[in-house]
Amino acid sequence: MHILLGVSSGIAIYKAVDLVSKLRKENYQIDVIMSENASKLISPTVFSAVGNCNVYTNTFDLNNGWIIHTELSQKADVFVLAPATANSIAKIAAGLADNLLTTIALAIPNKTPKILVPTMNTRMYENPITKRNINILKDNGWYVIEPEEGLLACGEIGKGRYPENQKIVETIKFLTAPKILKDKKVLITAGPTRENIDPIRYISNYSSGKMGYSIAKVAKRLGAYTCLISGPTCLEKPFLIDEFVNVESAQEMYEKVLEKFSNFDIIIMTAAVADFKIKNTSANKIKKENFNFILELERTVDILSELGKIKRKNQILVGFAAETENVIEYGKEKLVKKNADFIIANNAKEVMGKDFTKVYVISKEKILEVEGSKEKVAAEIFKIIV
Repeated sequence: MHILLGVSSGIAIYKAVDLVSKLRKENYQIDVIMSENASKLISPTVFSAVGNCNVYTNTFDLNNGWIIHTELSQKADVFVLAPATANSIAKIAAGLADNLLTTIALAIPNKTPKILVPTMNTRMYENPITKRNINILKDNGWYVIEPEEGLLACGEIGKGRYPENQKIVETIKFLTAPKILKDKKVLITAGPTRENIDPIRYISNYSSGKMGYSIAKVAKRLGAYTCLISGPTCLEKPFLIDEFVNVESAQEMYEKVLEKFSNFDIIIMTAAVADFKIKNTSANKIKKENFNFILELERTVDILSELGKIKRKNQILVGFAAETENVIEYGKEKLVKKNADFIIANNAKEVMGKDFTKVYVISKEKILEVEGSKEKVAAEIFKIIV
């Protein structure tokens, strides 16, 4: 896939270098277009070296009839303008083509996804003229990633900061992925749960939440309305998803899942829900000197089993089985016992907390082995489900 990156002369241009690095790591083919003023802030050589790509700055650098703005604009699968200054936005909105960057922006075919990343002083961003220009581009098919709020380079605090580059990468993936889940609603649970011993301590497990978060990202890319219910993790909320619900205990997760269950077509229970909770929870911190204190455990609600009892014929219920032995055998048993449509089984000792995984997708008809990055595995799971 070919990404054409336009770079205008905002002070956040240094972050665009990191964007090029991230795009290269995703194995995208890249070409960079810099405005003349942008090349005064950072040398084109930096972008070329980081991205292993061509960088263009001059409209009239022709090569044996190869015309830059017509050829590159036809070649691009996605056009990204980041950072997009108020000046460049105004020119494009007005149809001006007075440099290579604005000329290419106007030559991009209507069918090609176009992403705008406005980045500027907060007063410039909030100016009604800038707002009007951004809305003109929105009305003409541009996808706008809103700037973030915070401390700006000028020392002011407000909206106008360049967003995290991972949001731009995620938007590219969202705009280019096949929408095989269009008009579907997907509910995902992720992460561990915590069961309090006292106000300071709890019991939990080693789940990182990475698999569930990856599934949520991919579901959204594939066109689904996506809700993620998450136990405590150190992960960022997946960009673009429609609903995000934080819970802590198994009981809280059960209640939230039950509340939403009937409105969703596909339910994927990735969370590593605690099997036990503390029966004799202490209202105050238990002192170490109280060596006679014994924890009494009781079973938590089995969420997957409860959903298996009430799921409709037109719903797909997917459970996860994190095992340490007899992975396929236990996964097959769980499929029947929980009345699920699919069980995703893995060896927890090999994959828990890691970025790569190997799973067995178990249904009543067959067993398929899938491995790779967790996002890749998530995409394969949805292909199998569909």
